[in-house]
Amino acid sequence: MTRADSHRAVEAVWRIESARVIATLARMVGDVGLAEELAQDALVAALEEWPRKGVPDNPGAWLTMTARHRAIDQFRRRDTYQRKLQQIGRDMELRQESAAAELDDALDDHIGDDLLRLIFTACHPELPVEGRLALTLRLLGGLSTAEIARAFLAPEPTVGQRISRAKRTLADKKIPIELPPPAELPARLASVLEVIYLIFNEGYAASSGDDWARPSLCQEAMRLGRVLAGLMPAEPEVHGLLALMEIQASRIPARTAPDGTPILLPDQDRSRWDRLLVRRGLAGLHRAEQLGTLGPYGLQAAIAACHARARTPQATDWARIAALYRLLSHLTPSPVVELNRAVAVGMAHGAERGLEIADALLDSRALRDYAHLPAVRGDLLARLGRADEAAAEFRRAAELTRNARERELFLRRAAGLD
Repeated sequence: MTRADSHRAVEAVWRIESARVIATLARMVGDVGLAEELAQDALVAALEEWPRKGVPDNPGAWLTMTARHRAIDQFRRRDTYQRKLQQIGRDMELRQESAAAELDDALDDHIGDDLLRLIFTACHPELPVEGRLALTLRLLGGLSTAEIARAFLAPEPTVGQRISRAKRTLADKKIPIELPPPAELPARLASVLEVIYLIFNEGYAASSGDDWARPSLCQEAMRLGRVLAGLMPAEPEVHGLLALMEIQASRIPARTAPDGTPILLPDQDRSRWDRLLVRRGLAGLHRAEQLGTLGPYGLQAAIAACHARARTPQATDWARIAALYRLLSHLTPSPVVELNRAVAVGMAHGAERGLEIADALLDSRALRDYAHLPAVRGDLLARLGRADEAAAEFRRAAELTRNARERELFLRRAAGLD
């Protein structure tokens, strides 16, 4: 294996394992900032050692154990050295031979799940909402500051400051790494759900890189959603979010060609949709409906269900989708929801009406650098026969996106109109 191959392997392992490593360390050292630093030290060690010795059989366990050794070094330089060393040393002695099994067991334990504990800590009410979202995406989603910035439609330096301030606040206020007491769980749930869905979205439509999707992030978000559904079975929005993610994830096998080229929804081979995930998602939506009035996630799940139930693109109930987006825009008004409504209205009632809604968003600061605004306008303009304007919009979308596959898609659509 070449050094370049080794570095790619380290990066891939880090993307998959970093959240588990940080979560385990956070529980151990009681400080998410320190846990992330220790995990980063382990990553540097991997970059130095794996090219010479090869990738270990269990790279996640290797990173965790290496970070634990770094933690011991840290504690040696502190007054609490003896107590912490005994605690960690005893823990290591008991677990060293079964590190991988320990990680798997911990992640499968819905009460003692380190990742879930870390999410609720990162979403602590002492932190501002934007700080909670950014910190959890960094620690749990393994996203870079730049990726989080695009997920938030916010400047990168701003997001970096949010993460730093959030970690400092957790440390200064000595907030424990633990699940909140039952009485506080509902109040902190909305922020947790938002974070999980942002992680899913980054996996479903990657904001940067060479791949259009990162299914491992979707899997992680769905796993966390299932954990939450087990912990809070009477919360309709938990089931609504899980249903939404499962129905959307069912399309992943059909969203790209073998060479990675994106395939848009109308052109997808629906026989390749994961029917098990569709059934699970529809069942989750039914549970949410039984538990009460649908919230924002339940409504989005209902929209996704319209697509899932349509055997062909022509059979899609666009009128119902447009009506559901109208409800959603009243419940949680946002320019992105309005842009999606423009698409649905354009399909249900004609491209001209959809374009009117999209044009009303042109002055939105939040969408100023959002590639999908010109892409949606390009599609609507193309359907109205305004080919030159449509091609210009797709080229504009290609300039804005940070995802290579998406850029190819927009340029291909522009070329088809020239």
